[in-house]
Amino acid sequence: MNFLDLVKIRQSVRSYDPDRPVEKEKLDRCLEALRLAPSACNAQPWKIILVDDPELKEKIAKAAASYVLGFNKFARQAPVLAVVVREEPNLTSKLGTILKNKPYTLMDIGIAGEHFCLQAASEGLGTCIMGWFDEPAVKKLLQIPRNKRTELIISIGYSAKPDIHQKIRKPLETICSYNRY
Repeated sequence: MNFLDLVKIRQSVRSYDPDRPVEKEKLDRCLEALRLAPSACNAQPWKIILVDDPELKEKIAKAAASYVLGFNKFARQAPVLAVVVREEPNLTSKLGTILKNKPYTLMDIGIAGEHFCLQAASEGLGTCIMGWFDEPAVKKLLQIPRNKRTELIISIGYSAKPDIHQKIRKPLETICSYNRY
């Protein structure tokens, strides 16, 4: 599959087949894709925790859901939840963040998370990147140190609705220009 075809099939999945577990070999390849992601000054400021224990996963999914706003209730169906923790960057990345006032670690985590999701798509898996969740509850459940930030939760599993939906995106002319704004 070429890269654009892969990008076209990668979509946010919000309905999982709860009875179909994800094979460890596929998770391992997703982890390798994340591990190989580029980062500012090669800081690699991330740690990923895979949650597949059903009882713990249920608690993490509950912390991810907002029943008032209707967010992330689907996380309960996913066989695996990947929790991405921001780690301290190396000195050069930290210095660049200060001097340029740009959150390099967050950019790096976004790139690594998408590498993980693209590999999952190539494996026939669905994912959804979630930024809305009860961070203190997740940190407590996973024993993440207080000084760390939990940035993302990625649900992973086989889609209950494997059809690829059409992506609705802005036209290229509205998001790209050459040589000036």
